[in-house]
Amino acid sequence: MADGVRFGVLGPVVAEGDGGPLDLKGPRHRAVLARLLVARRRVVPVARLVADLWPEPPAGAVGALQTFVAALRRALEPDRPPRAPARLLVTEGPGYVLRTAPDTVDAWRFETAVTDAARLQPGQALDRLEQALAWWRGPAYAEFADEDWTRAERARLAALRLNAEEQRAATRLRLGRAAEAVPDLEAHVTAQPWREEAWRLLALALYRTGRQGDALAVLRRARATLVEQLGVDPGPALRRLEADVLAQSPGLEAPEETAAAVHLWNRAAQAYDRTVAAGSRARLESTVGLLRGLALAGGGGLAAAREQRTAVVDAAEELGDPALTARVIGAYDVPAVWTRSDDPRAARRIVEAAERTLAALPHGPAHDADRCRLLATVALESRGTRSPRGPLAAAEAEALARRLDDPALLAFALNGRFMQSCARAGLAARRDAIGAELVALSARHGLTSYEVLGRLVRMQARAALGDRAGARAHAAAADRLGDRHERPLVAVFTGWYRAMEAGDEQAVRSAAALLDGAGMPGLSAGLLPLALLCSGLADRPRAALEAAGAVDPGADWGPYRPWLRPFGLLGEGRRDQARAALDGLPEPPADLLQEALCCLEAALALELDDRAALERTHARLRPAAGEVAGAGSGLVALGPVDRWLAEIAAALRAPAP
Repeated sequence: MADGVRFGVLGPVVAEGDGGPLDLKGPRHRAVLARLLVARRRVVPVARLVADLWPEPPAGAVGALQTFVAALRRALEPDRPPRAPARLLVTEGPGYVLRTAPDTVDAWRFETAVTDAARLQPGQALDRLEQALAWWRGPAYAEFADEDWTRAERARLAALRLNAEEQRAATRLRLGRAAEAVPDLEAHVTAQPWREEAWRLLALALYRTGRQGDALAVLRRARATLVEQLGVDPGPALRRLEADVLAQSPGLEAPEETAAAVHLWNRAAQAYDRTVAAGSRARLESTVGLLRGLALAGGGGLAAAREQRTAVVDAAEELGDPALTARVIGAYDVPAVWTRSDDPRAARRIVEAAERTLAALPHGPAHDADRCRLLATVALESRGTRSPRGPLAAAEAEALARRLDDPALLAFALNGRFMQSCARAGLAARRDAIGAELVALSARHGLTSYEVLGRLVRMQARAALGDRAGARAHAAAADRLGDRHERPLVAVFTGWYRAMEAGDEQAVRSAAALLDGAGMPGLSAGLLPLALLCSGLADRPRAALEAAGAVDPGADWGPYRPWLRPFGLLGEGRRDQARAALDGLPEPPADLLQEALCCLEAALALELDDRAALERTHARLRPAAGEVAGAGSGLVALGPVDRWLAEIAAALRAPAP
């Protein structure tokens, strides 16, 4: 179907459907497609297309162009019935236009990704830039390099690519990863010797890796290159950097918050180098304590801790001591309130390491505490996956902690149980009980971070249970604890809860600003467009068509794309494609937003009269009867679940059309 077609222009021009590459016939067909892609959803008149395709158009040029367009339409929309109007390559006014969505063309996605990266925390930004640069397969519009109509677009994309490469290098420097930046920058300045920013970044990276002489040599090579090839002297940024390197200026150290967090880690590690023997097991265990503190600081500290954690675990495993590895893994008992992982790949690595360590750890009471921490870690890091191992690990960890009568262990285990409390809809009361025990346990034993967690858990749960006064009280208590003990991430969750209560677009957008720099991609990715859509549907199960207008096709939909895309199609009047997208929806993940995603599916099913989807969502939502849909997330609320169930039941009782 047309909706599944994706286009690649960052290299040779290609088109791909759900079944693989599409056959675009000959070079003229590819040229027509490329010319329409260059136009970026604008109409290209027939006369312009003919002039661009043929330096000296033959007599039958217009007829040939129509033949090419017809063949392209068959390739792009093979399932379109005969004589049905084209939906993708459309005749409009004096010419043709390719009405493809912004996220279906790799070049357009690349631009969006680079723009987004500039607004993200350094760790997230680096991931985004790495992903975007990997989309390049060669020069843009490679086989049409000699065509006048590609020249401006190719030059623009090439400049964006160079800027992105330098942005990636600068981000690595902000993260304290100067050594990683050096090889790419050396290749970059070799290929683009006129890029002064590239020379500056390379010299700075060398300086920060302790290679002052090499940094000066690079700056002098940059001067010689610019003078000899362009006849210009280096600009003020290069001249200033050379003076700073000669003076060993403290200003050469990155001032950004994220880099400061990483440098804090480095300085602490250097102190251990001086005081603790190389290869010491105590060094690894102490490092985890430092990472734990960084994570609790939020923002750049959280991102830095997440990046360093797997390296520390790997180092512990290499020593071949299961008891040490268990302590290293289990010492990272950072309370977690969001049931979607910030880094699923790293989480899988931690779970795998914990499972290997559990298998290797000697049995017996001496290692029960370590075993409990490993099991709690498995439960925490398996969040949102629907793996049967997660709930089993959580239950076993809790039983061990209660038997050992260790308050800190029990709090850690209860956090794991909370993470595994989303196996189905309607478990807010269970989460409320977990939160209540966390609050009471932590208050008795001075476990401040877990008391904060308990308050946030109860805030979410009471909201789901319709107890707005109780939810507000727990939000206020969490804020007091966060202010007193410098826990900046608390305000993110309480701020979103208050935006959910306010229920208007401005409040949602203000809450989204709280995520800037928070270091929680598992929470932030796709959340704003999802929340705006839910705000449009709140308490109105049959408002799918109206709410579809809130779906911004240019937004980053993150992991919620499967649920947002059908609304976008509805908003464009493409009901058949919306129905197909509804049929293909996956089961919502086992996290705090599953009830909200069920309601989105129900709204679509009500609008499209999809009885199978209605039966599916009714079964999934029924256990949550009596709750407020979605409110258990503390982020979105879609009104009483009972109202949704009643609307679905009424639709199912109605005669089939």
